Amino acid sequence: MSESTIALVTGANKGIGYEIAAGLGALGWQVGVGARDAGRREAAVAKLRADGVDAFGVPLDVTDDASVTAAAALIEERFGRLDVLVNNAAVTGGVPQEPTRVDPATVLKVVDTNVVGVIRVTNAMLPLLRRSDRPRIVNMSSSVGSLTRQSVPGSETGPISAAYAPSKTFLNAVTVQYAKELPDIQINLGCPGFTATDLNNFRGVRTPSQGAAIAVKLATRPDGTGGFYEDAGRIPW
Repeated sequence: MSESTIALVTGANKGIGYEIAAGLGALGWQVGVGARDAGRREAAVAKLRADGVDAFGVPLDVTDDASVTAAAALIEERFGRLDVLVNNAAVTGGVPQEPTRVDPATVLKVVDTNVVGVIRVTNAMLPLLRRSDRPRIVNMSSSVGSLTRQSVPGSETGPISAAYAPSKTFLNAVTVQYAKELPDIQINLGCPGFTATDLNNFRGVRTPSQGAAIAVKLATRPDGTGGFYEDAGRIPW
């Protein structure tokens, strides 16, 4: 893609999302920093710009229809198109998450952000993506969403989770359906690995920059759609 590539990253004011924005910006792209907190969003934009990234702020709450519509209108007015969308915003839902103890409201909240939020943003941005010569969507998932890995005794899939892990399985399934419906748009899933962010109280063993690498790779992938990837390659469903 050319230097005029326009990208939007949701949940980009910190952690993996910020590093995805930084990684795409390092390619010479113009990168929208999508975030709902105005102060954190503008601080992230300022920091990215200080590092040479052509970043701009996009007020965006993925759980709010009006906010998502306004974000699409902002990009429409400023650029008239969108080349790359990275759906990164996510929540874990906290604890407890054992299925016998989890609050159903927690499950709904997690799914609203991690799955419905992706649908909400993707559908709002589709008219803009269709104006791109090579549109791409990267949905940030997790290996804990792999039913294969969850079913293997002793595999490293984290604690029992009735909200976060199933939300990523749900996201994976929805992404496959998008790939089937939209063969003209390259759509893939990326797993950052166990990355140290506030979602896991910084217990991860990878840096946010390392976690962001898969998104940058998929955003620049020459071909292929409907896949689920980590740094080492494809992840089994």
